Amino acid sequence: MKRTTLFLLVLCAVLGGKATDYTKYVNPFIGTQTDDTGALSGSTFPGPTMPQGMVQLAPETEQYVTWDPCCGYDYNRDSIFGFTHTHLSGTGCTDLIDISLMPTTKKVTPQMLSKGIFALPYSHDREAATAGYYMVDLLGGEDIRVELSATVHAGIHRYTFPEGKDQTVILDLDRMTYRGDAYYTGRRAYQIIQSQIRVIDEKTIEGFRVLTGWAKLRKVYFRAEFSRPIANRIMMDGSRSVGKSDVINGRTLRAALSFDAAQGKDLMVKVAISAVDNDGARKNMKAEAQSWDFGYYTKAAHDAWEKELATIDIEGTDDQKTIFYTGLYHVLMQPNTMSDVDGRYMDTNFEIKQMPAGQAYHSTFSLWDTFRAAHPLYTLLYPEVAAQFVRDMILHHDTYGYLPIWDLWGQDNYCMIGNHAIPVLADAILSELPGIDVERAYKAMVESSTRTHLNSPFEIWEEYGYMPQNKQNVSVSITMEQAFDDWCVAAVAKKLGKTEDYERFIKRSEFYRNLFNPATGFFQPKDDKGNWIEPFDPLSYENPCFVEGNAWQYMWFVPHNPQGLIDLFGGVKPFIKKLNENFTLTETSGEINGNASAFIGQYAHGNEPSHHTVYLYNFAGQPWRTQELVEQVRSSFYNPTPCGYAGNDDCGQMSAWYIFSSLGFYPFNAGSAEYVIGTPLFQKAVLHMPNGKDLVINAPRKSDKAIYVKSVKLNGKKITDWKLTHQQLMEGGTLDFTMSAKK
Repeated sequence: MKRTTLFLLVLCAVLGGKATDYTKYVNPFIGTQTDDTGALSGSTFPGPTMPQGMVQLAPETEQYVTWDPCCGYDYNRDSIFGFTHTHLSGTGCTDLIDISLMPTTKKVTPQMLSKGIFALPYSHDREAATAGYYMVDLLGGEDIRVELSATVHAGIHRYTFPEGKDQTVILDLDRMTYRGDAYYTGRRAYQIIQSQIRVIDEKTIEGFRVLTGWAKLRKVYFRAEFSRPIANRIMMDGSRSVGKSDVINGRTLRAALSFDAAQGKDLMVKVAISAVDNDGARKNMKAEAQSWDFGYYTKAAHDAWEKELATIDIEGTDDQKTIFYTGLYHVLMQPNTMSDVDGRYMDTNFEIKQMPAGQAYHSTFSLWDTFRAAHPLYTLLYPEVAAQFVRDMILHHDTYGYLPIWDLWGQDNYCMIGNHAIPVLADAILSELPGIDVERAYKAMVESSTRTHLNSPFEIWEEYGYMPQNKQNVSVSITMEQAFDDWCVAAVAKKLGKTEDYERFIKRSEFYRNLFNPATGFFQPKDDKGNWIEPFDPLSYENPCFVEGNAWQYMWFVPHNPQGLIDLFGGVKPFIKKLNENFTLTETSGEINGNASAFIGQYAHGNEPSHHTVYLYNFAGQPWRTQELVEQVRSSFYNPTPCGYAGNDDCGQMSAWYIFSSLGFYPFNAGSAEYVIGTPLFQKAVLHMPNGKDLVINAPRKSDKAIYVKSVKLNGKKITDWKLTHQQLMEGGTLDFTMSAKK
């Protein structure tokens, strides 16, 4: 049986025959496979989760989860090693992979448990997934069906064992992520500090593990409840057994839990987790996972996703809908809930804090990626959740001293550069997002832009007007990105009437000019004496003044002042010439950075610094060229297959680009509460705005060839500057595109 057919049959069974809904178009396998060229996959996982869920339950196809795919699931693999409860979606670094369960029919011995490898083959013909549900048959002579679902805080498992065979579940607390790059070859980069498994009663196991990795200290507590009594158990720390003891402590813990096959083929396991303590896991279980009806959980997950996806209606082909709604699903998976149902959470100081009743605290802020489009999408369509994210970033600032850089499991792993919580807060304030404390947010923005910390020496920044490479590595990238962040602070200062702050930060926002070399037409590194650092190769990815890119990709990162960038080139004509070269020059120099993929010339859609660049032609009087490139990116680098992303999805940023660019506009300057016009993909789309109003986007003449926008009208009024404001969109009405096959 083909996997697609099986998928539809399972979906219909789970949803009681209903197949005409938004979740019908969610294909969680998109982004799980590298293509034939070996290009990066989206690094997404196919298992179930809830919108902003703490639990992301999915299979592991790697014995050692390493850099690619960071999520632990690779569609090209043919074995499953376990099913774990936390994952990162689309990231470029690996972490989480907590609390592994693996069913088996083997007679497990202490020697087998000590080795800890119980991998079984599987086939995509006997695997299926939709929003909130995953199913796979484990083969290799064992023929165990595994079905998974999730609540916000709990993973739900159902195992169907073959008649008459032994039934054992391996609980592995030693399963984690590894690094195999040049820095960690042959060694674990992630270390378990302590863990515990404790038998509570004949059907219940509790425990925890404390470990360090990308997030420097993580505590994961769990409570596992089984639908039938545990008939026998083996618990070990490495090769050390504790006999019949009901508790084991150590750093390499595993347990083999056996069940009486005479009591039935089906076995359910519910695993609630907490980042606070075991009591939190117990409360999470009690609040969300009392039922033993597996169908109850799949329906609840389906209904939760249906509500979120129904925010947008589109008219398109099934393939277009699949890419679009799967993209929206991937955006809404994170940031993740980190607090328990009682509102407790662990802050950056490792203290337990309390959220107000009914409110959740969030983590997984991949801000270097998601500030560009994913967060603006939340602000536009899910403002209540977006306001919670802003509040949580401010709480992070209150204890950490500055806004998050890359927040994971409540801690800052300090990945990447700049501080791109700042544009998220700016976008929220300029959008007049309800439910945020504007003064606290602004205070956090200013302090995060003036308190020196790693990669952000602000005394140097203001002394030199740029980052000298001999005083700060990746100096050009930081200069470009910090200038943008400073513009965001200035824009908010202006709105709030803080004139002195505005003057300070608007001046800093122009510091990018100080690294522009008119002789070469590139932004280049200088030392602290003002000398250009040579040699300089604009094609090289090995130049230490850039991060994850080369001079071509970073030369366009002035989203806050595109006219200023045009002026640096000497006007529109030379600017257009250079921009055209960016999309046609295919030369390379040395090794290409592993994050760069999906090329159109030097444009690399597979990594975020390029994402706004296709829209630059709007500012130089050639919107038709932007429209061509948007269509080229949409059609070339997205498809409804497992290799449907041409680079890491990065917590939904790759998906958010597609969503906005399919609707016909994009947050070019992501901190401004404004959008630039592109070209719509659909003849009609309806945004159901959170204030109860609808925005209807009409493009009745849109076709595969009719990609050019001849005119745009909002509520009957022609738009001449190719821009839309957040406030205009929130008012609803109609956005009418007149399309043509001729530019």
